[in-house]
Amino acid sequence: MSFQESIAVWTDREPTLDEELRALGEDDLVEMANLPPEWTGVLAYVFISTALGQHGPRIKIYTKLGRNQPSASISIGPNPRVLASSLDPRDLNRIAPKAIEWVTLNHAALTTFWFEGESLPIDDVADFGRSLKKV
Repeated sequence: MSFQESIAVWTDREPTLDEELRALGEDDLVEMANLPPEWTGVLAYVFISTALGQHGPRIKIYTKLGRNQPSASISIGPNPRVLASSLDPRDLNRIAPKAIEWVTLNHAALTTFWFEGESLPIDDVADFGRSLKKV
């Protein structure tokens, strides 16, 4: 599947992490981390990354880790919102409010990581994840 085909497919559903990673070019550099609920206070795993794909800054939330798991994307900014979801609606309704609160609390740091984090060594990425405020 080419990148252009992926965009067309993804307009009607939330892509899996596997689909997004396969759409990256060979020269794309991405730092990413799955933050556990204990670090964030969100009732899910929070996937953070540097700029990934052709969309704006956002996080993904998962009930289980894995490249092909259902997820929801939430925009990064002072007024975050759910952009897309493949989560069960009950899970989304349970998890999204705390995830949105967490993004609001950390939006400046998450934005910096999105645009500038690709130069961080892995230990600094872990330290960054631990430094984010918990809800």
